[in-house]
Amino acid sequence: METLYVGQRSRAVISCAVSGGVDPQVLTAAFADLTAKHPPLRCRIAREDAGFVLQELDTPPRLVVREGAEDGYAAELNAPLPVGGPLVRATLLRGTGTDTVVLAIDHAIVDGHSAIALHHALWERYGQLLAAPGTAPEPWCTDWPAPLTELLPPCPEEDVAQYFERRVAAVRTHPVELVSYDAAGGAEDGRIEVARLRLSTEQTAQLRHAAAAFGVSVQGLVAGALLAAARRRLPGEGPRTLGCLSPVDLRSRVTPPVPRELMIAAVTSHVQALDVAPDSDPVELARTVTGGLRRSLEAGEPLLEVRIMPRVPEFPPLMAGTVIVTNMGAVAAPPMPEGLELLDVRLVPAREQYFPQAGRSPLMACVTTFDGRLAMEFPYWTECFGEPFMTALRDEAQSALLDLAALGGPTGSAAC
Repeated sequence: METLYVGQRSRAVISCAVSGGVDPQVLTAAFADLTAKHPPLRCRIAREDAGFVLQELDTPPRLVVREGAEDGYAAELNAPLPVGGPLVRATLLRGTGTDTVVLAIDHAIVDGHSAIALHHALWERYGQLLAAPGTAPEPWCTDWPAPLTELLPPCPEEDVAQYFERRVAAVRTHPVELVSYDAAGGAEDGRIEVARLRLSTEQTAQLRHAAAAFGVSVQGLVAGALLAAARRRLPGEGPRTLGCLSPVDLRSRVTPPVPRELMIAAVTSHVQALDVAPDSDPVELARTVTGGLRRSLEAGEPLLEVRIMPRVPEFPPLMAGTVIVTNMGAVAAPPMPEGLELLDVRLVPAREQYFPQAGRSPLMACVTTFDGRLAMEFPYWTECFGEPFMTALRDEAQSALLDLAALGGPTGSAAC
């Protein structure tokens, strides 16, 4: 399965902005300790006769410090991690009053949860080194983590083949529609930009209460809001078949369980087709998404989904979703040492290849809740979707979430 990420060329970009002044030398040492602790961070992707492998670099990657780079985040988001180069890039953007730390990590060795864990570990180590100058560097670790495909429980090949055929038949019976691009131009002129919304802690708490009151997940509510918004961007009056792709964390579903700190990609997907009309109720859509995801988990389908991943190129519509909604759940803020104030944390997925010539694609939303504040990132390629289109989508999603949050009542309401 991991070989698919070589061609996919996707990466997680996690960043945080702080005030108070970051010490570049201490942060450099902290990042060096992380690369010493995690062998995949010292690697590149190399080709061998049997396929692709991780190969240790002659020199591990080092933190890059950029002075006067208050506007450098966009450049970091757009900077690729090409095959054959380092699989991680760490950058300190030093500005006037605000410093931003950006980690970009190849999806071949990371998922959203492990990216967040790595980011937290960087700040934890930074605080330790600040508090104890002269601390010895982290010892060089040579114990490589086993990839996810080596951790799966035994499964007969016949079961995998039957599951693949069932998935293909279901997709052929209910093919999903994608949203057409609204931008025009050559791919060489494009770049990644992000539309973003961020709720307050009170609004986030109300949204969680509303989800509990309706018997659905926050993931379901977000997906319902986005499915309704996507349907309004398709022609016609009646219901259309839309797809919702939800990543599934497998770390607790393998034996032994895998900690989030392990630098591997331990995620698969759940794809669900729904009939959505222009006036569909987001809460009813949320119930359908939540119920389908729960039934899939109870049936053990995510582990089968991993096993059919190598066959996806045979029938790419298996991974087609009108909306892709990743959700990392509620996560604590990264540990800040005394003297630093955390201003913001962001997790944005990015890719190296977008395909304007396809004419349509899923709408991507990355949902995070750091320190009690839910945020949604909508990354897009400017030669596929224009800024007005994505701003309108963001605003519509925000309005829907605020309406749903209001149904949760005041924080702590007995009705929730």
